[in-house]
Amino acid sequence: MKTNVAPEPGSARPYTRRKRPLLQRWPVPVYLLVADITVFVAVAVLQWPHPGQVLVLATILFCYWLAGLYRSRLSLSLLNDLHFLAFGVLGGLVTELATRGLLAGIADDRELLRRALTLLVVVVLIRGLAYTTVRRVRRTGQVRHPALILGAGHVGIKLCRTLQEHREYGLDPVGFVDSWPRVEKISQLPAPLAGGYEQLTQVIQSFDVRVVIVAFGSVREEELVAMLRTCDRMRCEIFFIPRLFEMNYVTRDMDEVRGIPLIRVRRAPYRRSSWTVKRLVDVVVAAIALVGALPVLAACALALRIEGGPGVLFRQQRVGLDGRQFTLLKFRSLKPAAEQESATRWNIAHDCRLGPVGRFLRKTSLDELPQLWNVLTGTMSLVGPRPERPHFVQEFSDRIPRYMARHRVPAGMTGWAQVNGLRGDTSIEHRAHFDNFYIENWSLWGDFKIMIRTLEQLLFARGG
Repeated sequence: MKTNVAPEPGSARPYTRRKRPLLQRWPVPVYLLVADITVFVAVAVLQWPHPGQVLVLATILFCYWLAGLYRSRLSLSLLNDLHFLAFGVLGGLVTELATRGLLAGIADDRELLRRALTLLVVVVLIRGLAYTTVRRVRRTGQVRHPALILGAGHVGIKLCRTLQEHREYGLDPVGFVDSWPRVEKISQLPAPLAGGYEQLTQVIQSFDVRVVIVAFGSVREEELVAMLRTCDRMRCEIFFIPRLFEMNYVTRDMDEVRGIPLIRVRRAPYRRSSWTVKRLVDVVVAAIALVGALPVLAACALALRIEGGPGVLFRQQRVGLDGRQFTLLKFRSLKPAAEQESATRWNIAHDCRLGPVGRFLRKTSLDELPQLWNVLTGTMSLVGPRPERPHFVQEFSDRIPRYMARHRVPAGMTGWAQVNGLRGDTSIEHRAHFDNFYIENWSLWGDFKIMIRTLEQLLFARGG
């Protein structure tokens, strides 16, 4: 008889995180990168110092990065990585051969081959030593990460016991999260039941969880997606066990724990180093655009002043990052009859009060140029979900699933939904879907493509 009693909150003690020595606080890929660079420099200086070394080293490191040798992994195997290590050195050898005619001091083919083999042997030896060291410090408890398992079913229990028995993976299962555990008694679980799914955020914070593993539990997948999105702003990695995993082919992008494949969910945008570059691009582009657009801004302001009198800027409350409100700036298309009208009226594109200047500014999207100031001050980004007014955010969140999830990143002047034609009187549900797709698949290159497509639409005056 399986239990039908939901777990009580606080049924397990908080996890006490040990403070690690200074040299063990960096992630493993950092040490592997430093080791590879050190080995290459040492071998190169001893055997063939020449100006092309920097290019050869860059080629080898790029090949290793491309092969995933610098990504975080639970399972480290020298045999699995051996052919990639060889391909990286081969790439360096090809680069050196290609530059031989340009640089002096490069030896003949036989000598180059001997040096490449020497480098490969030393790299393999150092990698083997590094992997052995990592497994040892994990087993001895010097490096451990508290892990939470979502789903107290057969697969989750098996995974928990495997991690407890094989400490070389470096994960400590601190508990399960499941509203309806599939066991007869809670005491049969190999780790404490920390709470139900609705307590996920609280449990992660209480246990200082660094790894969340999604097994097969009692919650529907669409509900689980919304729950896991609450982890985006937390410092934890998320893995999930694929359906029909017994038939699943394990690729280089996946981890594996004693025959159980784990797929690592991409880190939330805010937790990637490239997000800092996004903010830097926002500041630089917004500052340059503001200075370059000063004559246009002045002309728009003058035209609006002549057409509608004083008050050319329009300030409106919008909802941005984490549901916080901010003041958005626009050029005024028309003067609202009352404050309530601007807060609750959906679209003014066909309003009879809209004059020729206001209509032109809206059609060309020039009315949104003042938002560059919002970007410069950090309340908005160049690319992101378009911000909406609080009245409509409340309305849409009540009837559209996962609408609030679009507030996980700052609002943008343009976005993936807008460049796909979803602006004005278009489906809000489709907009939310496109916004969440943008967040899940965010990249700097993706932002660049959106800005290029936005520029193309502006040139052809496809505004709202």
